[in-house]
Amino acid sequence: MDWRAVRFDWNRARAFLVTAEEGTFSAAARALGMAQPTLGRQVAALEEELGVALFERVGNALELTDAGLELVEHVRTMGDAAMRVSLAATGQSSALEGSVCITSSELIAAYLLPRVVAKLRVEHPGIEVEIVASNAARDLRRREADIAIRNFQPTQPELFAKRLGDRVARMYATPGYLERIGSPQRAEDLGGAEIFAFDRSTRMLDFLKQLGVPATRASFPVLTENHLVQWELCKQGVGICIVMDEVGDTEPRVRRVLESGVELPVPMWLTSHRELRSSRRIRVVFDLLARELEQAGA
Repeated sequence: MDWRAVRFDWNRARAFLVTAEEGTFSAAARALGMAQPTLGRQVAALEEELGVALFERVGNALELTDAGLELVEHVRTMGDAAMRVSLAATGQSSALEGSVCITSSELIAAYLLPRVVAKLRVEHPGIEVEIVASNAARDLRRREADIAIRNFQPTQPELFAKRLGDRVARMYATPGYLERIGSPQRAEDLGGAEIFAFDRSTRMLDFLKQLGVPATRASFPVLTENHLVQWELCKQGVGICIVMDEVGDTEPRVRRVLESGVELPVPMWLTSHRELRSSRRIRVVFDLLARELEQAGA
């Protein structure tokens, strides 16, 4: 191979790839954690190195030119290879120092993880912990996190997963709110209840109907993707929130709406990239999470 023929900088190629995927310089800069002018200069320098225009501006967005479309797949292959190198290198690390990124839903991050992280910091103070609290699943294959706590089983063969058992989610509200809607005793009594939903899709509506709750679209006057906001609204007597019982049962300001009949099984999976499982620090964090979360759910 004639290495002298390779005349472009990988960092500039990465800037080009992320810009192509994100659609704007500002979004790409945020994804890479750099200033937008710096990223723009890197893309411009790559265009000069290669002697081609890679983007053209259409309104507020960027679109790939014909040359950009032809090159982006080659650069994406390079990006995938770079990610595999990073994963392999991390997997060979035996040090109990460095960072581990854990991602989970907002409710798990706020109510289940703190006790585990406190224990981890005592036992392994050299491990730095980053927590990504998000209800959207992060891509472990692209190193958006090292370990994920998820409510579904991953299907990608590159990922390793351990099932931690099922939790149960129930409906909770303040006693004052339940009195206002007639102190419901059965699922059929919740026709006039206000229940928090994450979005305007019919998923929550369909689920409640399956449980015998006569819900309609009018049952969801407050929408928010943030589960923690839903929970705080519930504690203020605004409506009904569905949360895991190990969270709801410990909050003195609320009580279960119904003692039986409206339950949502919540499977819990601990997931990591297979190559990262050979990293000692990631394996230590993974095993500690598995042990502590299994005990908490027992």
